[in-house]
Amino acid sequence: MLSPFETNHADSFNLLVNNGAAAGQVIFHTHIHIIPRKEQDCLWASESLRRQSLKLDQEASRLADLVREQLSSVSPSSSSSGNSEVSEGEGSSLSRS
Repeated sequence: MLSPFETNHADSFNLLVNNGAAAGQVIFHTHIHIIPRKEQDCLWASESLRRQSLKLDQEASRLADLVREQLSSVSPSSSSSGNSEVSEGEGSSLSRS
């Protein structure tokens, strides 16, 4: 017996959950749709748009720098715990080595 992926010659898949009427749920119990996909099948209209590859190393580094900058501008007194003391060994895991 062939799997749905072998039958459809798919090499990828989407997992889809519609949770609530506004999200398109019509059967009101939890279920997951497994949708076999293959390159350029254009299941959704947005997929017809040309996609650009991400330069992950550069982009991730830039985003991490932005997060560090934002975190460094937050004053300790604005933390939600109200405790402005930082114990030794604690701190952001985003700091550069």
